Amino acid sequence: MRRTERYFVEGPNSLWHVYKTVPFWKVVKNFIIIQFARYTPFLAVKNWLYRTFLRMEIGEQTSFALMVMLDVMYPEKISVGKNTVIGYNTTILAHEYLIKEYRLGEVRIGNEVMIGANTTILPGIEIGDGAIVSAGTLVHKDVPAGTFVGGNPMRIIYTKEEMDKR
Repeated sequence: MRRTERYFVEGPNSLWHVYKTVPFWKVVKNFIIIQFARYTPFLAVKNWLYRTFLRMEIGEQTSFALMVMLDVMYPEKISVGKNTVIGYNTTILAHEYLIKEYRLGEVRIGNEVMIGANTTILPGIEIGDGAIVSAGTLVHKDVPAGTFVGGNPMRIIYTKEEMDKR
């Protein structure tokens, strides 16, 4: 079960209420920082930008590949442990705007996690230490430490015990 807080809205869909929920200039600043970081080849610069301007918790030696797209509205709700790799074109969301409500949830990615390219991580997810997420996975529920998951819908391919045997 994803851990998100639900906020109901009246009238038009919740995205029409976006600047009542998050300040416009915060989104503009975050967008500029994220877009710059998506294209820079310098991993230390990306981590510095994310820590300094987006208030994210990023562990040492964590690598965000080219084109990683962070949540532009609530990046401060994303934390990533040390020595983790976030693959090319991965999207990490901490919000979702629906018709009658919007939801916010923290995303916690552990230490020494490998996330494959083109993965989407939804709000309110925790990925445990040492987990591996296959490329192209929609992460819609928690990933236990040490497991190997993949697919859409996401499923466990190998448990920690099976991975230890390999």
